[in-house]
Amino acid sequence: MPGTRDPELETPLELEEDDAADEAVGGHSGGDDDDEGNDYPDPANEKTVKPLTAEALAAFRQAQERAGIIYISRIPPGMRPPKVRHLMSAYGEVGRVYLKQEDPKRAYLRRKHTSTRKVHFTEGWVEFLSKKVARSVADMLNARPIGGKKGTRWRDDVWTMKYLPKFKWNMLTEQVAHENATRTARLRVELSQSKSEQHDYLRNVELAKVLEKRAEKKRKRAEEGGEVEHAADSESSSLPKPAISSKENKGKGKRPKQEVEGNSSGTQREEALGQVLGKIF
Repeated sequence: MPGTRDPELETPLELEEDDAADEAVGGHSGGDDDDEGNDYPDPANEKTVKPLTAEALAAFRQAQERAGIIYISRIPPGMRPPKVRHLMSAYGEVGRVYLKQEDPKRAYLRRKHTSTRKVHFTEGWVEFLSKKVARSVADMLNARPIGGKKGTRWRDDVWTMKYLPKFKWNMLTEQVAHENATRTARLRVELSQSKSEQHDYLRNVELAKVLEKRAEKKRKRAEEGGEVEHAADSESSSLPKPAISSKENKGKGKRPKQEVEGNSSGTQREEALGQVLGKIF
């Protein structure tokens, strides 16, 4: 293809310079990429942009209609947007490049259990200024090794890409914005849920403390009441019993005897009276 170069023909010096540039820019493409590999200009370096004329707007729309986008489903570990742009530029004129960073949780676990601290990307989109070039590149490189000189880092990695017909860059930006909004809403819901759970937990802790204090007071009162009863019982048992006098005992003993004697004399009188009446009648 005219105006292109084969990556197999790159000299080791060019590869070393390219790798050094990757390390220097830290994942940014020509100073225009953000942390996720977007080809967006830096707001601090922006200049006043004049409004587009009708001719410029028509030309921009035509350029967008002619552009084609390929989707790379897997980015080799450690490969950054400048390297992807460099490799794709060998087959045609590249417009914008966007690589998506890996999930933060996955990145945290990888950094925790491995020695790699660099940012990894999982998937990406590359815009070619020509649909024909984008389609041919996707058909040619899909399921093919990246290649290169012996000892290069991604020589044995395999490209997995696909041409996206009728897909434009503004659709990608809308999709990214929608994903970001969805992730923000999900985080907001999780934070509110965790806040309510924390509030319920603290309330239950306070309630448990109050109930524990009440039970402790009740137990102390029960212990104090038991001690008082035990002391009263011991005091009552230690008191001496009142002694009964001998006169009372004598009186108590004589009274039943007199009653018995009275009862016996009464019966004798009744018997004598009965005998007298029997003799008369």
